[in-house]
Amino acid sequence: MPTIALDAMGCDRGPEVTLEGAAALSREEGAPELLLVGDDAVLRPKLAGLEHDPRRLHLVHAPQVITMEDSPSAALAAKPRASVAVAAELVRSGEADALVSAGNTGAVTLACARAFERLPGVRRCALGSVYPTERRRGAKADPFSLILDVGLTLEATADDLVTFALMGSAYAARISRNPSPRIALLSNGSEAHKGPPAIVEAHRRLAARDDLDFLGNVEGVDIPRGTADVVVTGGFLGNVVLKMLEGVAETVTRLGKYAVEEKLRYKAGFALLAPAMKALRQATDWEQYGGAPILGFDHLCIKAHGRSSARAIRNALKVAHKGVRTELVAGIRETLERCPP
Repeated sequence: MPTIALDAMGCDRGPEVTLEGAAALSREEGAPELLLVGDDAVLRPKLAGLEHDPRRLHLVHAPQVITMEDSPSAALAAKPRASVAVAAELVRSGEADALVSAGNTGAVTLACARAFERLPGVRRCALGSVYPTERRRGAKADPFSLILDVGLTLEATADDLVTFALMGSAYAARISRNPSPRIALLSNGSEAHKGPPAIVEAHRRLAARDDLDFLGNVEGVDIPRGTADVVVTGGFLGNVVLKMLEGVAETVTRLGKYAVEEKLRYKAGFALLAPAMKALRQATDWEQYGGAPILGFDHLCIKAHGRSSARAIRNALKVAHKGVRTELVAGIRETLERCPP
């Protein structure tokens, strides 16, 4: 039975949300065992008020918390028993098979870097993010594409980009059940010569490979269309693109609400469009995926959004469970050894 360590204190909305998500998953058939890491005095009474399967939930005391405002390195040095650090150590020691956290991204990454090793051939790890797209993919019609990297490696070399492509392909093959994920580099044009030198060189090397379904370059407009299943980029550009996509989705929602409030005829029109709008919200709901991976370590970490709801936490735990069951890390290691960057 797989065991997942959950940083129960790492969420903008507090431990009530992480515990609710974990409790909901514990009641599902085939759920993994969950180690809820955090301050026992805080977690135990809150968990007692939630319906859960006690056979699958276990509290692990960690008296310290790293907040979103903390400096990651300084906080981890000052708080060695912080929940995210203890959770990472549980994975390193083999007491858990994967880590899930919605906490401070820098602290989560640094905790992993201190507890885990990088896979052979990985110079820099990559933080992924999933984004809903028009196109569906894989055996379960997964509507999400993977963008990699979105913040860890700000200035990625050609070596890094090729490694990201290999890791992203292995991830999509297992998590989306997509046997041949389509890989692309994010650039300012589809032509092979477009982009900075690292993109141009990575394009040349990826195009010469026969072990990846490499499409070439894609532009920003191709991301929501789902042209590629894995979009590879450096962390600086990836983070800018991710925040822009999140902002557009939120703005469209707010504009729709504003229009409905302004005029009666808009309300009537909105009522007619309600079924379509509901379908759109479902298609673009990132919480149904829950979290995305930090790839390149020899253990699995799923990073959930800081603003996660209980539903998102539950789904992030399910992604981690799936990653363990499909031996994701072993698959990435095998890919890198068989097809080195």
